[in-house]
Amino acid sequence: MKIGFIGLGIMGKPMAKNLLKAGHELVVYDLNKDAVAEVVAAGAEAGENNKDVASKSEVVITMVPNSPHVKAAVLGENGVLEGAKEGLIIIDMSSIAPLASQEVAKACAEKGVKMIDAPVSGGEPGAIKGTLSIMVGGDKDVFDQVKDDILLKMGGSAVHCGDIGAGNTTKLANQIIVAVNIAAVAEALTLAKKAGVDPESVFEAIRGGLAGSQVMEDKAPMMLRGDFKPGFRIDLHIKDLSNALDTGHGVGSALPLTAQLMEMMQTLRADGFGQEDHSSLARIYEKLTNTKISE
Repeated sequence: MKIGFIGLGIMGKPMAKNLLKAGHELVVYDLNKDAVAEVVAAGAEAGENNKDVASKSEVVITMVPNSPHVKAAVLGENGVLEGAKEGLIIIDMSSIAPLASQEVAKACAEKGVKMIDAPVSGGEPGAIKGTLSIMVGGDKDVFDQVKDDILLKMGGSAVHCGDIGAGNTTKLANQIIVAVNIAAVAEALTLAKKAGVDPESVFEAIRGGLAGSQVMEDKAPMMLRGDFKPGFRIDLHIKDLSNALDTGHGVGSALPLTAQLMEMMQTLRADGFGQEDHSSLARIYEKLTNTKISE
């Protein structure tokens, strides 16, 4: 199948490569020409712009940072809809506001284009390994059409969650849980260090019990090394929590923990750490207690 892929960042690039490994033909586009060249070297074709990608594809995947970027890529000048043939399927795998997904999908439907929202969880390691969790909103028939041959070539699971926007609502729930979990790991390991107990021993002791989680498995070792190279940047998690708070306010759902985590991440951004991995929430506790987990 000829698939267009727009957005070759930390997540999109390995996802596109996994589609190539699965035998799909790809035409790709990104403002970062080095990223495009890397995926072209792996077997893809370079598109001139989003319109060109759509004109050469049966399915177009978008993997860009936020709602405005999706709108620009799909609805804007030289966008996907300008090059789309009737019956094209758009799979937006970006993490954006649910209302934005619904707005873009409505414009697509008016052009005879089908769209599902399919954000992912698993970070860069999951994107590389092809083990992402994919949460999907939109027409169930379209989901069934792309699940096995496309989605499960990039992820370990793909679950249909409801109508368009449901995928991104599910992703917001995921991002709340991840943020709170990372902060809890950082807080607990800092407590151990401050109390004179080796935090690595604490991690080894509790990882197999009820406190254990994928977040702990992935993020505790980064905290223990003091290595905050981004797999998922603080700036992007701020974007997700902002969308979560806006959605919560819109539907009347209180999000006090989300609000607290937003303030913590905003503090990190103000201190110049916005481009670090979200595991750098450990820096908040370092600042509060003058104690480094990694020392």
